[in-house]
Amino acid sequence: MTDTMIQRAGLHVAEVLATFIEQHALPGTGIAPDDFWQGVAGIYARFAPENAALLAIRDAFQARIDEWHRAHAGRPVDQNAYRTFLHDIGYLVARPAPFAISPADVDDEVARIAGPQLVVPILNARFLLNAANARWGSLYDALYGTDALPGRPATTGYDPDRGEQVIAWGHAFLNRAVPLSNGSWRDWAGGTPELVDSSQLVGRAGDNLLLRHHGLHIELVIDRSHPIGRDDPAGLADIVLESAVTTICDLEDSVAAVDADDKVAAYANWLGLMRGDLRETFEKNGATITRRLNDDRTYLDASGTAFRLPGRSLLLARNVGHLMTTPAVRLPDGADAPEGILDAIVTSLIALHDLRRNGEHVNSRAGSIYIVKPKMHGPDEVAFTGRLFDAVEDLLGLARYTIKVGVMDEERRTGANLAACIHAVQQRIVFINTGFLDRTGDEIHTAMQAGAMVRKAEMKNAAWIRAYEDRNVQIGLACGFSGRAQIGKGMWAAPDRMRDMLDQKIAHPRSGATTAWVPSPTAATLHATHYHLIDVAAQQVARAAEGETPVDSLLTIPLAARPEWSPSDIADEIDNNVQGILGYVVRWVDQGVGCSKVPDIHDVGLMEDRATLRISSQHIANWLLHGVATPAQVDAAFARMAMKVDAQNAADPAYRTLEPAGLAMQAARALVFEGAAQPNGYTEPLLHEYRRRAKRQR
Repeated sequence: MTDTMIQRAGLHVAEVLATFIEQHALPGTGIAPDDFWQGVAGIYARFAPENAALLAIRDAFQARIDEWHRAHAGRPVDQNAYRTFLHDIGYLVARPAPFAISPADVDDEVARIAGPQLVVPILNARFLLNAANARWGSLYDALYGTDALPGRPATTGYDPDRGEQVIAWGHAFLNRAVPLSNGSWRDWAGGTPELVDSSQLVGRAGDNLLLRHHGLHIELVIDRSHPIGRDDPAGLADIVLESAVTTICDLEDSVAAVDADDKVAAYANWLGLMRGDLRETFEKNGATITRRLNDDRTYLDASGTAFRLPGRSLLLARNVGHLMTTPAVRLPDGADAPEGILDAIVTSLIALHDLRRNGEHVNSRAGSIYIVKPKMHGPDEVAFTGRLFDAVEDLLGLARYTIKVGVMDEERRTGANLAACIHAVQQRIVFINTGFLDRTGDEIHTAMQAGAMVRKAEMKNAAWIRAYEDRNVQIGLACGFSGRAQIGKGMWAAPDRMRDMLDQKIAHPRSGATTAWVPSPTAATLHATHYHLIDVAAQQVARAAEGETPVDSLLTIPLAARPEWSPSDIADEIDNNVQGILGYVVRWVDQGVGCSKVPDIHDVGLMEDRATLRISSQHIANWLLHGVATPAQVDAAFARMAMKVDAQNAADPAYRTLEPAGLAMQAARALVFEGAAQPNGYTEPLLHEYRRRAKRQR
């Protein structure tokens, strides 16, 4: 850990951060260092007190809600009385008059194209490059190497039977998305295909054909010398799909960034993306590979005129929320500075390199900066973000609303007041989404005192979840998102279960959402097929005619009707939660891994981040509070599950065994036994504390 601090405009700034800003981020932007730091100091002087005041309001609301539930303990929740109470204290606000959002200069990838979205930890350069390059992906590879199709390849070399499965699936996909006017793609012998809709053929690259359907491109790779193409009547060697249209580069839930060194590493990777010079060299199968960003793709249209398509996802930066502070900057009074303010300033500064066209590639062709803002509670916090972005634009000399905002609808007070939240940033908002995981954690914590919650698996069928998913789309459409901004859905967490994903995740485009999160480039390619099968624009027209799901449904607390589970039910639930907590926390604290494929209690690899941890820790805290489980039962589960997690990680040379006195175990227990007292049930304060302690022990 680097602790050296230096003075900049009255602020105490980590030397490593100041050096990065002054020697790497500022050059090429036209902004002088002294002007920059004076501006940063002014922003902190203006916004840090308001940030603190907003957090105090969160605590005050929670205290009032806790008090109300304790006063009504043992009685069913009276929804009318509960809603009235939430209105009276200001938790629920009046809905604004009808309006339509009006962001300008929004790239098509966000405003008009429906397709998959990747979320990638910004601290991992290799993953960043893979995600950015996942704009295009081989459908044949995605099908061949996963469980998307029944069975597995019978050999380590090419399995012709598996290949035939893949080719047949690919032909069937083409028949649905871009049908021929006569016959099947299986029988196509080459040349210019006669399509039912001839306008779908939009370009060529050599012998390859470029098709477009529902705004997404399909490239048919024609190569008669290829092992696949030589046996195909048309020489079709592959079907390449436009896949991850957008990618969120995450500084939040999927990273463990707890100090100035971590923040600089994150910002340096973002700078590499914005300048286009990010590189990562690694060993794979005995060979040294250097990965870089893909170039754009060039085609000829029907008249022979060349045109280009982006070779990379449009990149968005997810900043941290309002809660956390960072030791990378200390305010004049010595307090750690709000981290979200630092992220807003630095990620926007770095994105200037893209707007100035300083690099090898272009990210935003429309000239915008895209920042996704998580974990905001209600319209006042969203409005605060809008004013903060105003100030950052003034600091950087940008036109108003250059910085676009994505509002994550993942906290209860935001979802209950979603229209008002959108209205607060109506000229810069380009994204809303549902995040089941964080939203569930907030649901449990907000109603912690109301009673024992249903088991975690039952939560997905709760009334509030259905209302939450429906209202997000309904309100987004009512506020004019169609053709202007993204409506998103959450992550598919099982990267090895692509067949299940193909069966289930088609529900997201059917819902009228224009994007949904996927865990890998391969998943992005497979999920892209859903956007060819479903016309999202038509779905939005249909859904816009619906009535809005009542807020009372959203406010229905998922209490167990009769919390009389058997001892084995209770033990299974606790074991499941504790195993997930330990499996994630041990990597976070000991190795600084913020997101990874963690084996669950059944040894199924699931993508875990702080949101999943929030649910598990809050759920046990709730059961402890209401006497469903005892501290002794939970401690016994920690002992049992530590042995299981140790066994699951036995092949990892960097893994440290879970010891009762170890920092990882201490952190995991604190998340549970101190869970009810954590601000909004968030895991970050405790994780950061224990990770910093682990880094100091090195």
